[in-house]
Parts: sequence; structure tokens; C-alpha cells
Amino acid sequence: MLPYGFAAAVVGYAIAVGGYPATVVGFALIYAVFVIGLNLFMGFANQVSFGQNAFAAIGGYTSAVLTATYEWTPLPAMGVGMAAALVIAGLIGWPTLRLKGHYLAMGTLAIGLIVQEITVEWTSVTQGYMGLSGIPPMGAFGFEITSDRGQLIMLASVVAAATFLSARLKRSRMGRALSAVAGSEEAARALGIAVARYKLLAFLLSAALASLAGSLFVHVVGFVSPEVFGLHMVILTFTMLYVGGIGTIAGPVVGALIISLLPETFRGFKEYQDLAYGAALILMLIYAPKGLSALFSHRRRP
Repeated sequence: MLPYGFAAAVVGYAIAVGGYPATVVGFALIYAVFVIGLNLFMGFANQVSFGQNAFAAIGGYTSAVLTATYEWTPLPAMGVGMAAALVIAGLIGWPTLRLKGHYLAMGTLAIGLIVQEITVEWTSVTQGYMGLSGIPPMGAFGFEITSDRGQLIMLASVVAAATFLSARLKRSRMGRALSAVAGSEEAARALGIAVARYKLLAFLLSAALASLAGSLFVHVVGFVSPEVFGLHMVILTFTMLYVGGIGTIAGPVVGALIISLLPETFRGFKEYQDLAYGAALILMLIYAPKGLSALFSHRRRP
């Protein structure tokens, strides 16, 4: 329970004080939604994807265009964005997931690069590098969540729901099948498990959560540009996943909070901020190679 206690304490403090801490933790929670989805595919199924940012871009831009340009309300726009991400994930996932290892990694990376190029070049819709502004905040039935505390409570609720569903999935029949696939695809097939189907399902769930994270981002910030969903997002979320603990339930949330808070912790170091940030990451990876959540779990055992 220690990882959950840490997350609750950080979020509770941010809600209490509001302002800038609430903004920082809010962004961390948006990343947590994305990393929870990434963990379903990489942690539970032991696959590799460098292209989940593509689905965040699809969800984010769909929400942005429908609300800012066509004056839709956020929730239906987010639903359309998620549906679009799922359709595209299904179309490209079936052939792409036949690849393995670094071939799969490169294939998914190409997906991310293609989608980002579309967001840059399709200027009549996305406005290219100028970005889209005027995106309304989250809300429903004429009520908008505009306060930082309100947005933080909303984001914390989404993360809690995603974490709960992740835990239920891991203990379900699908979770056990994914565990078998992660151990050995050949052995899983020998046991009668539909490996291709379960890999695709994990990919689709991951894409859905990535789309949700992208939509949440644009409605919290009110602006979106291609740089938001670039390669840096891939690197950052990978770091969050591995620092928090890949394959664990609490790991994505812990990792997202830690990696988001570290730059703020070292802000006082000024010119040494990047050095201190890198040193902290190295120390965590040395002393907790399986992630902080796994370290906490290990220490609880008698």
C-alpha cells in the first residue's frame, strides 16, 4: 500500500495548496493515464511499442478540432477521438503485431512518426506548428471545470479508475493469458491461448488510454501543437514506466509522479538541474532496477 499512500499524499497536498503544485501534479496524472495504458501492452504482454504517442495525438487532435472548430462539447469529442484511435490501432495492429523484438519497436516507431508528420502537414485542420487554441476545458451539461483544484480532482478520479481497471484486468482471464504470452508465446500457443488476439486486445486497450490522455491534455491546457506528442513523449513515458515499475499496478502512477516532480525538486540547483535530475534517475535504476513499486513490495515482505 506504500506506493498508493505516496500517490495519495502527493495529490492530496496539491489539492490542498492549489496553484502551481496542482498544475504540476495535474500534468503528472495525465501522463499516468498514458503510462497505465503503456504498461498493459509492455508490462502485462511483454511487447514493445514506441508509437503509443500516435494514439494520444489522434485523441488529442480529434477532441481539439471538434471542440475548437466545430463547437462540440468535450465528452462526445473525446469519445469520437477514442473511437478513431481504436479503429486505427486495429487496422495497423493486426499486421504490425506479427513483428517481434526490435522489428516491432521500429514498426511502432514509424506509426508515431507518421501521425506526427500528419499533424504538421495537415495545416487546414491542425494549423501545423502554430497549433490549435481556444479548446474548452472539461465539462458536461453546461458546467465547465476551470479551477486547478477541480481539474486535479477530475484527473485523480480518472487515474484511480484506470488503475482499478488495470488491477482487475491483471487478475482476469485475459490478464492470465497475457502473463502466459509474456513468458513465452510458443508455450502460450501450445496451451491453446490465442496469442495474436490477446496481443491485439492489449494494444487496443493501450491505444484507448493513450487517446484518453491526449484528450485530457488538450482540454486541461486549452492548446495543442505537434510538439506535444513528439518523440520526447515516448522517452519521458518510457522513463516513467521503468522507474515506477513495469508490469506492476501502482508503477505507472508512481513513476509519473516521481519523474514529473524531480525537475521541480531540483529547480533550485539552476545550472546543475539537469545533472541532478540525471543522477537521481541513475541512482533509482541502480538500487531499484525493477522499479520503485517493486522495491516497496519487496521491503514489505517478512
